[in-house]
Amino acid sequence: MASSYKYPDGSSYSGSWSETGQRHGYGHMKFADGSEFWGMFDNGLCTGHGVMRFPDGSRYEGEFRQGKFNGYGIFTRCDNMRFEGEFKEGKIWGMGLITFSDKTHGLPRNEGYFEGNKLIRREKCSGIIQRARDAANKAKSYGS
Repeated sequence: MASSYKYPDGSSYSGSWSETGQRHGYGHMKFADGSEFWGMFDNGLCTGHGVMRFPDGSRYEGEFRQGKFNGYGIFTRCDNMRFEGEFKEGKIWGMGLITFSDKTHGLPRNEGYFEGNKLIRREKCSGIIQRARDAANKAKSYGS
């Protein structure tokens, strides 16, 4: 069943609900801080594919797990610098590529294995970058 609810903190949700009253299935959540999420929910948390847009204009398009960026996706900062690759528990973690605001990748190229926001090991990872782009495209299909 789809319906809307406004929370006491000013956030709101419009979408599907479980029989136990949890956000479940497709929905749109607007958070009190102005962030918005479009995508899938499981037991109240963002899960699967979705798009998260932040008040400063930055956005994440890709996979979520238990409310956090997790899996493949693209995070684009408000200045258009972006990371395409793997995420773990809300952080850049795994293989990926950084593209700076001027559309360059740096010299030497900022591609390889990351932990947090730090490049640990440089290596080519075109397959991972493509998976991140595919996940972002699937997430965009949910709207925003």
